[in-house]
Amino acid sequence: MLDPILIVVIVAVVILAIVGVVAWQRRSTADKTTSPPGGPATTGGEVEAPPSPPGLRRRLASTRRAVGDRLNVILDRDRLDAEFWSDLEDTLVAADVGIGTATSVVDAVRAQSPKDGEEARAALEQQLIETLDGRDRTLHLDAAPAVLLVVGVNGTGKTTSIAKLASQLRADGSTVMLGAADTFRAAADEQLRTWAERVGVDIVSGQSGADPASVAFDAYQAAQSRDIDVLIVDTAGRLQNKANLMDELSKVARILKREAGELDEVLLVIDGTTGQNAIAQARSFADSVGVTGILLTKLDGTARGGVAIAVEEELDIPVKYIGVGEGVDDLIPFEPEQFVDALLGA
Repeated sequence: MLDPILIVVIVAVVILAIVGVVAWQRRSTADKTTSPPGGPATTGGEVEAPPSPPGLRRRLASTRRAVGDRLNVILDRDRLDAEFWSDLEDTLVAADVGIGTATSVVDAVRAQSPKDGEEARAALEQQLIETLDGRDRTLHLDAAPAVLLVVGVNGTGKTTSIAKLASQLRADGSTVMLGAADTFRAAADEQLRTWAERVGVDIVSGQSGADPASVAFDAYQAAQSRDIDVLIVDTAGRLQNKANLMDELSKVARILKREAGELDEVLLVIDGTTGQNAIAQARSFADSVGVTGILLTKLDGTARGGVAIAVEEELDIPVKYIGVGEGVDDLIPFEPEQFVDALLGA
């Protein structure tokens, strides 16, 4: 027969063990509620927002270093003299804002008679925002199907930009079809088809060397018959100084206009690393097919991000999206305030 004292000890141990298990379970449950894996933490019973994705400043680091860091040195000076204003203008020109735009912006800032560097920075930021304000940056998708014709020279990131745009439209609830009217480049159809499968959209293409206008026609007919919301037509990357190729592009645009009544958008893809050369490209395409908006790519890898301002000022064509990375989500709507903030740094 067990000693009564031993029995008491055993019971006490069992009770303590049970209490310990219950306390551990409650604590574990509370920890999961407070900070779920991959979810927002809580403080005082309130849910904290998850960390924000990398900001535009970080994505435009190359331009920000070229402009913002140099600007910081200039604005730290004690005197806002002639040298100050000259250096400020040179800094904007170095970012490919354009000589004419840089001069007019600096003149406008100087006319406000800022007292110190901080006032000059604030005036400069406001002036650049005002330079970009007032343009329609919405993506027009009015027709059924809406037709977006995408043009540009080789190597600008046109095909990947189409895929990124298609992915965004699909995420917003639109059905999307791609028209592979680039029939000249051997790998163009395969590349676009791969992207179509990746982002989950339909594609219509033709034989290699086929008439691009006929492929565009077939794509429109297919989109219409399937009740597709948005048709995005890719075209062969071509040099703006090749008259026969630009004529072929104009033919594609005419065929689509004939079928659809009007093109909802003609989007020109420009490589941001080309700087001022982008102006000549934009002007040539605008003359041939009437560009309605610009997709400015590769801004995450260049110090020439100011070209967005130059393009808009010289051609009055709005930048609608900017490419800031390789990911499918790295084509983002162009917001003047965010862009100027990222351009100037802090």
